[in-house]
Amino acid sequence: MTEKKIHQGRNIKRFREMLGIKQEALAFELGEDWSQKKISILEQKELIETDILAQVAKILKVPVQAIENFDEEQAINIISNNASFDNCQQPAFFNNQPTFNPIDKMVELYERMLLQQKEMIDKLEKLIQNK
Repeated sequence: MTEKKIHQGRNIKRFREMLGIKQEALAFELGEDWSQKKISILEQKELIETDILAQVAKILKVPVQAIENFDEEQAINIISNNASFDNCQQPAFFNNQPTFNPIDKMVELYERMLLQQKEMIDKLEKLIQNK
């Protein structure tokens, strides 16, 4: 059985999209040598240079290893294998009730999203003022 290669560029795209970050914003964060088109090309590459991978991971606030090792197909298989509880006995320790308030988590995520948007607006305003 052949081992499936991890496509780092595709993983960057997945993490970027999950975080709601546009290619233009990622390019801006990487510096003036970067553009939306260059990010698009980067996301098509199977292997990314180590230094660039580290910069992108820092901007996306994810570990480099997450980009290097994330395999969507494997994650889907794990989720689908563990999500079907209809025909199996649940272990005694399995708790269907969350140990947190889902609304609190949604509010926390929303607040983080607003903070990220405010940071991006501040950066864009500085960029506009410098031109």
